[in-house]
Amino acid sequence: MKKVLTVFGTRPEAIKMAPIIRELARRADEFSSFVCVTAQHREMLDQVLDFFQIMPDFDLNIMKKGQDLYDVTSGVLLGIRGVLKQVEPDIVLVHGDTSTSFAAALAAFYAGIKVGHIEAGLRTRNLKAPFPEEANRQLTARLADFHFAPTATSKQNLIFEGIPESRIFVTGNTVIDALFWARNRVMMLPQSVFSSALGRSAEVVESSEKIVLVTGHRRENFGAGFINICEALKEIAQSNPDVHIIYPVHMNENVRKPVYDLLKEVTNVHLVDPLEYSQFVYLMAKSCLIITDSGGIQEEAPSLGKRVLVMRDMTERPEALSTGLVKLVGTNRKKIVTEANKILNSDIGNCLVKEDAKLYGDGRAAFKIVNVINEAEL
Repeated sequence: MKKVLTVFGTRPEAIKMAPIIRELARRADEFSSFVCVTAQHREMLDQVLDFFQIMPDFDLNIMKKGQDLYDVTSGVLLGIRGVLKQVEPDIVLVHGDTSTSFAAALAAFYAGIKVGHIEAGLRTRNLKAPFPEEANRQLTARLADFHFAPTATSKQNLIFEGIPESRIFVTGNTVIDALFWARNRVMMLPQSVFSSALGRSAEVVESSEKIVLVTGHRRENFGAGFINICEALKEIAQSNPDVHIIYPVHMNENVRKPVYDLLKEVTNVHLVDPLEYSQFVYLMAKSCLIITDSGGIQEEAPSLGKRVLVMRDMTERPEALSTGLVKLVGTNRKKIVTEANKILNSDIGNCLVKEDAKLYGDGRAAFKIVNVINEAEL
């Protein structure tokens, strides 16, 4: 049996790796599967592990107060050395663009172990946007043996950089696998699960036709960027009294301080603590519009038929831009307000768009990835 070690450290990675872990477990007669979490993010990671019922075999638990990129990268690199020696995997699977992914891929390379890169080939070609993710993704690509690209565009990016086509596999994005699985499960959960998390906002979510869901956490938006974002949200809320903005606020103080300083007194802005994945999927499904600086939400939301305003100046996920489902607004206050009002002041039916799940995958990405590994010579 082939030994597969899956490594991840953040909530988004856990969501996107969960379908692969579940598929490997389903095929236990073909694979010996091991899971290592670095806990680059601790609490938010644990929520996803619980939801997807994943029990890690190894937990590096590297997160510490005030950690920076040096801490994360060195902690993963040194911590995973012993795991690799103990497991001796045939392949290490890493995901996307986190510091965990790059450091784990580098450790596997040092140990002479094959690397499979999930969600490979996304590019902005600007190493400072998003930071440090674009660099992490490009560096991981230089170390990987198998590149699992979510779209044809991602494949072409890799070919342009000199990656042999024989090592690139277009599979769709595992985030769509996870989303569809979660959406079906969410429908079976009691309403109390969501009411307890949303508090006074729960009734609003159920009764209002115009819910705007907001997320924001990017490093490059710290400071003036977040002030602009908050002022834009305040203006949207005050000029649209029938709109309710639900904002699960990231725990980072660089986010929480400007958000609470500027928005806590706005009556139709509802600030809540970070939500569990199931609760967040529920909110996405209820929302008319999503405003975010996240990467994965740019893929998830259009697959649920939602429009998205992306608070970045560029995106490594351009596929939805051409459809009009996703628009880049950066942290420009005027642009955020203008584009949001265009959607919110249209007929409510125009807030929803036709679902296009195949834009980023058909929900079978994990199955395709595991098939490639099964057939590969490792």
